[in-house]
Amino acid sequence: MKVLVASRNARKLEEMQRILAEHLQGVEVVGLDDVTPFEEPVEDQPTFEGNALLKARAGVAATGLPTIADDSGLCVDALNGMPGVLSARWSGPPKSDERNNQLLLAQLADVPDERRTAHFACAVALVRADGRELVVEGRMEGRVIREVRGTGGFGYDVLFVADEHPGRTTAELSREDKDAISHRGRALRELAPLVADFLA
Repeated sequence: MKVLVASRNARKLEEMQRILAEHLQGVEVVGLDDVTPFEEPVEDQPTFEGNALLKARAGVAATGLPTIADDSGLCVDALNGMPGVLSARWSGPPKSDERNNQLLLAQLADVPDERRTAHFACAVALVRADGRELVVEGRMEGRVIREVRGTGGFGYDVLFVADEHPGRTTAELSREDKDAISHRGRALRELAPLVADFLA
């Protein structure tokens, strides 16, 4: 059986395929570059769940394959939960992790360390061809530091220190350590045991 992951982000796709493969024997996980191209929806929903469902519905409508899609972002308490659903586009087009990180650092420049708390949130949606839908969510609590550190991961990982690993950014963690605590990893591990029954 094939399941589509509605993403072109190579790092995100690899992370999702790796975590799902641990739980889904006999399921081939493919990405958007593995299927006939289709018009992808604009992520215009006000919630992570809404954007994940939007992408999953578009994937299943275009391909007929059960489709998994996620939306995630960084929610900074001192910025009233922003950048949130705008995380990937925080500094405007074209998307740039480096510009997003520099903008976030500038916006938090005067915020004291004790008020730099934040969390990553992720919603993962699975939609079947018959319209049945399943959504799970995951969170990773931590804080935003004052300088870029690390070379792993993507997005805001170079600025985020998770509560479980207070000495290192998530960009400095091994893949295994990050998978164990990440918002996406938590959501996918919640989803994975449900997939076989949901797709049966």
